[in-house]
Amino acid sequence: MPVLVVGLSHHTAPVTVRERFAFAEASIPEAIRRLRQAGQVEEAVILSTCNRVEIYAAAGQERQALVELEQFLRGQQSGEPVLDGAIYALGEPQSLEHLFKVASGLDSMVLGETEILGQLKKAYELALKHKHTGGGLNRAFQKAFNVAKQIRTETNIQRGSVSVGSVAAELAEKIFTALADRAVLVVGAGDTSEKTARALLSRGARELVVTNRTHERAQALATELGGRAIPFDDWLAEFERIDIIISSTAAPHYILDRTKLQPLLKRRKNRPLLLIDIAVPRDIEPEVNFLENVYLYNIDDLQAIADDYLKQRQEEIARCEQIIRDKVRALLDSRLATGFPRPSRPAYDPR
Repeated sequence: MPVLVVGLSHHTAPVTVRERFAFAEASIPEAIRRLRQAGQVEEAVILSTCNRVEIYAAAGQERQALVELEQFLRGQQSGEPVLDGAIYALGEPQSLEHLFKVASGLDSMVLGETEILGQLKKAYELALKHKHTGGGLNRAFQKAFNVAKQIRTETNIQRGSVSVGSVAAELAEKIFTALADRAVLVVGAGDTSEKTARALLSRGARELVVTNRTHERAQALATELGGRAIPFDDWLAEFERIDIIISSTAAPHYILDRTKLQPLLKRRKNRPLLLIDIAVPRDIEPEVNFLENVYLYNIDDLQAIADDYLKQRQEEIARCEQIIRDKVRALLDSRLATGFPRPSRPAYDPR
């Protein structure tokens, strides 16, 4: 029984259109029941996220089922009808390739992200729980999850980070191995420093200290992130116990230089110190990087690393797509061996 896909995503429609098709999670089981009751579709899974609304279905008659699926999806929308081209309809083998790409993060807005895999698993488990799937979709989705795991472990599509904050957190893990016992100091409570602090905390950093020339802003950020605020004039006193410093002030000059830092290091007993200078102009004198056990990265360093990671991911796309094609072929061949026909023509697409 062929697997079909009808839907729209960030590739084909802006959020102003996608939101008009969204399914509330609580309504999905009943929506699938109505879809199956219409006659053409025997199994179905509905995936509804901020970036896509898709119906995966198994049906005996591909062409008729694709027409019915598109009509059903269009019936879900609110407001004016969407323009042609926003909704795509795929039959095998394109539908299976699409499912595997979605599961692997290859069809995502952020290439290689893993959040979509969890969303896809949740959508499948919801349909499974309400007995809306059978042998066709069960096999396809399990294979998709296996392919996603293979791509994650055998390729570099998900290697590295693509934001300044996540790159900084990854560097911190390389320097300290683990962040569970590390303390973070944020100097200057700007947006990028906040995101970097969040990334470090998400990786397990145990403590956050925030300072800012406007103490109220430091207090607000510290409260939001579960840390503590200190007066701006007192931040140098924290060096003895701090492991990672994120600096992002509007100072027109260095707030930390080699002369000021060198005597402070004696109290640290050779513990590594990571300095993340995301200020423009820079807050930290580049020469501090020559001090022993001091690691300094500025905003250009972090962005260059992020760009390298993104380039590496892009270069892995062809490898990932070949894995997906091989797995789709294997799935179709195994189905053929059990008596199900293999598709020999392109899918019907109402566009």
